[in-house]
Amino acid sequence: MRTLLQATAVAAVLCVVSPVLFAQWPLDPTPNVPRASNGEPNLEGPVPRTADGNPDLSGLWERFGPGGITPSLESLQSPGGGPPAATFWNLGAGVAEGLPFRPLAAQLRAERMSNNQKNNPDALCLPMGLMQLHLHPQPRKIVQTADVIVIMYEGNSGLRQIFTDGRPLPEVTEHLQPWWYGYSAGRWEGDTLVVETVGFRDDVWLDVQGSPMTNAGKMTERFRRLNFGTLQIEITIEDPTAYTRPFTVRVNQRILLDEDLIEFICNENEKSVRHFDP
Repeated sequence: MRTLLQATAVAAVLCVVSPVLFAQWPLDPTPNVPRASNGEPNLEGPVPRTADGNPDLSGLWERFGPGGITPSLESLQSPGGGPPAATFWNLGAGVAEGLPFRPLAAQLRAERMSNNQKNNPDALCLPMGLMQLHLHPQPRKIVQTADVIVIMYEGNSGLRQIFTDGRPLPEVTEHLQPWWYGYSAGRWEGDTLVVETVGFRDDVWLDVQGSPMTNAGKMTERFRRLNFGTLQIEITIEDPTAYTRPFTVRVNQRILLDEDLIEFICNENEKSVRHFDP
């Protein structure tokens, strides 16, 4: 299996349709779900809130929106002129003029595509970049407390912490240990959770096609729970090494009810890497 397309498609199909996987955990009804008069979940119901009055982002979420490898530019546009939707394959698919690559970043992306994306961390069972995790077809679970928000990603068993206890972002210097997921600090601006992340490794993949981000990059996410069933995230990428200007894209996620994460161990019985070109 040479391409990430094949590897990801197999993983996604197994995740979505396999009865064996669904049978791994006894399913319990999700509590506190608003319901219509007919008893069906009302996903447009009110946003749940924590004891301190902030929107509660907790829950099991999956990405939704235009899919496929080559969705139309029109299908990715936001009503009212907001940021375009991103896709798992191509972060800039909805950007009419394309992403503002610097020459070396465009060259790196072209090289990653020319070798069938064989070094994509997802294909190698390594931690994916945060943008890929936002867009991954496998779900993620958010657990929100007053001082920290934890996101558990089913894809490659990723685990991320967003500190909301008032700590500042670390200063990005040569002494800062680079992390796969960077260092994330969040704060509430009204009903929007604003998360800033720095301190990435120098080899981040933002999408399957290999749009890069370097250790000079910064990601700013704005999480808004629009109603009970919808989570919207606007992500701004700033990286003067790879891009000529910052750019912003949107991700929509919807709640998954009466389900939970399954254990996904990518390296178990892994048979793809041996077929990659040396």
